[in-house]
Amino acid sequence: MPADPYSLFSVLCTVNSDLSSQTAAAVARSSYGKLIAFLAARTRDVAAAEDALSEAFAAALATWPRDGCPANPEAWLLTVARRKLIDMFRASRSHESAFGRGFDPDFDMDQFVAPSNVAPEIPDERLAMMFACAHPAIDATVRAPLILQVVLGLDARAIASAFLTSPAAMSKRLVRAKTKIREAGIPFRVPARADLLPRLDTVLNAVYAAYAEGWADPAATDPAQRDLAEEGIFLARLLAALLPDEPEVLGLLALVLHTEARRAARRTAAGDFVPLAGQDPAQWNAALILEAEQLLHRASAHGALGRFQLQAALQSAHVHRVRTGESNWADVVALYDALFALTQSPVVAVNRAVALAELSGPAAALAALDSLAADPQSSARLEEYQPWWAARADLLARTGAYAQARHAYDRAIGLERDDAVRRFLALRQSALPL
Repeated sequence: MPADPYSLFSVLCTVNSDLSSQTAAAVARSSYGKLIAFLAARTRDVAAAEDALSEAFAAALATWPRDGCPANPEAWLLTVARRKLIDMFRASRSHESAFGRGFDPDFDMDQFVAPSNVAPEIPDERLAMMFACAHPAIDATVRAPLILQVVLGLDARAIASAFLTSPAAMSKRLVRAKTKIREAGIPFRVPARADLLPRLDTVLNAVYAAYAEGWADPAATDPAQRDLAEEGIFLARLLAALLPDEPEVLGLLALVLHTEARRAARRTAAGDFVPLAGQDPAQWNAALILEAEQLLHRASAHGALGRFQLQAALQSAHVHRVRTGESNWADVVALYDALFALTQSPVVAVNRAVALAELSGPAAALAALDSLAADPQSSARLEEYQPWWAARADLLARTGAYAQARHAYDRAIGLERDDAVRRFLALRQSALPL
């Protein structure tokens, strides 16, 4: 299992107050995926690259507090990881046993580790790595999780939580996928356009999942999660630079920028949760909103609507309503209808029901939630989905079913990880008539 670079550097900063936390955070954010991509592209063995870089991070944890942070932390890590790979190679009986059939037997491993071979600027090959992870030879269910692990350094537990599966099952799938990359000799390169587009949705999903994981720390108190949000935006911008005429790429970037623009308004100075309807638009980042709107306009000009564009359009509609006070719930419900037609996602259906309550009343929204829960394919997932219970609690309260609302609030509070949201829900629950 690869070491989590964010955790390593959090410890590093804790044990050495003289080490610049900004430097450590920058290395963890910018270097992990970049170095994995560089090493794996040359050895064609993702697991070996992860193991070597994990040892390099551990070496940094041991030596940097004592000796100080090197002038070029990225080059330092790469040099150590290269040497670890050489040790692994020399301890093996053959190239094949060390790196599998995908390893290039003509590659000069001694030159690979030579100090003179460390360029001042290490090429950024993360996009190539992402498209390799999205190769059709890899099981479709593990492509996006694989990208999150090899490019961002997330562990199997964190990934499993995001994809609603067990850590053990996710870990096994990730190991099998890395073995497949090695054994099939999957190339580490950005594919030609004909091969690129079929993989694009997987890459977009992974980038958005990275951003969403970072978004889960709204107060930006966890450096690891904050860096993930920044990494998601960075990768979305990278994709937009690579594919400036792909509407869904533009839609993804618009979506994360619209969302990020409201970060400062999600909490009061005391750290209390503020729902969208109660946020102060003056606290929103107007420049990010303007950029997101321009991206949406560019995307719409292509006439090829996709789910990321629809999600971004929903964010745009919410922003417009709060800024102007104009009711646009009919448009919002229509957007959710279009999004559900594309995704068939129960998560989208829950959000649609919340919007429907504003358009047609809480009884109609409850009927929509009940219909969703009656679907065997959705019911099991909804049972553990906090927003479903929170929405149900609010709607039940609005119809006067206070006892049922209280129970739904109990379930929502129990499932919520964010203390501020838990307090918000508890206050709503305590305000219910007895």
